[in-house]
Amino acid sequence: MIGKRAASQEQPEEPPSLHGDRGSIAAGNDVVNSVAQYVEAQQAFVLPPDAYGPIPAEAVDRGVSNIPAAGEMFVGRAAELASLDEAFTASGEVLVQAVHGLGGVGKSALAARWAAGRKETVRWWIVADTAPAVDAGVAALARALQPGLAGLPAEIQTERAIRWLADHPDQWLLVLDNVESPAHIRPLLDRVPGGRVLVTTRLASGWHRHAAVVRLGVLEPADAVKLFKRILGQHGPRDHTGADAVCAELGHLALAVEQAAAYCAETGVSPLGYLERLASWPATMYAATAEGGDSARTCARIWRLTLDRVDTTPLAGDLLRLLAWYAPDRIPRDLLDPLASPPEVDAAIGKLAAYNMLTDNHDGTLTVHRLVQALARTPDPDDPHRQADDVDRARDRATGLLAGAYPAHADAPSNWPRYQGLLPHADALVGHHSSDHDTSDTAYVLDRTASYRQLQGASNLALPAFQRALATCERLLGQDHPNALTSRNNLANAYRAAGDLNQAVPMLEATLAAQERILGQDHPNTLTSRNNLASAYQATGNLNQAVPLYEAALAGFEQLLGRDHPNTLTSRNNLASAYQATGDLNQAIPMLEAALAGFERVLGRNHPSSKQVRLNLERARSA
Repeated sequence: MIGKRAASQEQPEEPPSLHGDRGSIAAGNDVVNSVAQYVEAQQAFVLPPDAYGPIPAEAVDRGVSNIPAAGEMFVGRAAELASLDEAFTASGEVLVQAVHGLGGVGKSALAARWAAGRKETVRWWIVADTAPAVDAGVAALARALQPGLAGLPAEIQTERAIRWLADHPDQWLLVLDNVESPAHIRPLLDRVPGGRVLVTTRLASGWHRHAAVVRLGVLEPADAVKLFKRILGQHGPRDHTGADAVCAELGHLALAVEQAAAYCAETGVSPLGYLERLASWPATMYAATAEGGDSARTCARIWRLTLDRVDTTPLAGDLLRLLAWYAPDRIPRDLLDPLASPPEVDAAIGKLAAYNMLTDNHDGTLTVHRLVQALARTPDPDDPHRQADDVDRARDRATGLLAGAYPAHADAPSNWPRYQGLLPHADALVGHHSSDHDTSDTAYVLDRTASYRQLQGASNLALPAFQRALATCERLLGQDHPNALTSRNNLANAYRAAGDLNQAVPMLEATLAAQERILGQDHPNTLTSRNNLASAYQATGNLNQAVPLYEAALAGFEQLLGRDHPNTLTSRNNLASAYQATGDLNQAIPMLEAALAGFERVLGRNHPSSKQVRLNLERARSA
């Protein structure tokens, strides 16, 4: 291991002694055999003369480098390269920059491209994922500087290299690739007072005492497409239609784009065909490599190694599988509050963020790369982090957490920001699995999002969600369950709002009849259905049937909820509108005035309901 040693004057080193006290032989041993062994050992340890002195000054005259070639497949990253150039302009004490990012984002490729263009006399690349690997890499530098050191023990080689680095701080650049812990490289950094060190790591945290950090994100969309096309066209022109869609689906992650393009290039599958295979066989495609490719360098394998480390923190793996079901951006952090105590949730989020498996946006939301999500929710029997039962449990828990996050009333404007914030996550959740896996919580999420969209005038988007919610309720609970009846009423009302009265009226009639039979004439849901059916009759021009239903609904609401309940006030407004439609302004205007006064008293003058009733009253007065 690299470690500190006491300061001393430089002395020529001698070859290591092969015996204890000079000239002595331990009593009781065979003298002849001992001497023979000593002679054989001395002969076996004959080294060239340059192994005993310091590394000569001329060792670096022609430069020493093992920086891997970035190749023609490197694209973009101009801003990041410029940032590294600027960071390393200063001289003096050792400069350390740590480039961190998600596995497969292209950290090593960036480091190789940047280091290849540097002017330092010695540019040395060390795979630094363990402390012994760091030692081995430094020892290899010693042998590159002075080949005659090859016969010495590795510890002495390492010591020679560190001594040279310390004595020539302006002549070298070290790239420490794939560092797993700052502790693995700290002993080396402590012994070199100057020089330049570039670190690549998946670890985002823990560097504040060791290095300045640079976060590397995914490729720009245009650069991702350029990379895909270059790989695809290596052996001649190819149709690259759909390359942009593939790159977008892969979240513009460099390794994933390279993996997909190589697959298409080798197999002859078009980019659009790759998308189809990815949708149908995700686990297979995420693990697929082209002939000659590195099977260990796939997203699935890289992230599995990361999750092996993350899983040491309780809840972290479960949390990542759960977050996989939401939209990738702006996931409300408070969705996770019911999971465990705040410190436990904090620890899990912190561990995932430390390994760049998620990003804490520091505004109450989290972000997870879409490809990380896709892998986390794709079962793989060979991956302990993606077992089918665990994935299913995560999906159902994610659904329950989302269902519990909705405020009760979608029609309250104060709740609209929350509904809007949850909307993309609800869409992602129900889009990631078939209706066969829907639960009662799924039906509730569908109903809430559909109700909000209908209030915002997006009935065309609300209808499919209401339909799926009803199908789930009927499958799980039966057609006559109160929740199924409510869901059927909401779907029928959505048909009415969309203008499809042929679907709406029969469904509302059947729903009202079932609710009167099962819940009773005066149940709030029955009264609501009665009001909705009256509205549908009014829309068809059938006021003779609409008015009596409105009157019965209003009487029921007044008796059950009181005159100033919002449902009662809404029912009063609806009945007044029906009177107005029949031309009976003598009944309509006083009723609208009463409804307006009630809304302003209960909800305020500027509430949307107050504004709507005020508009209705103005129209009635001007008729």
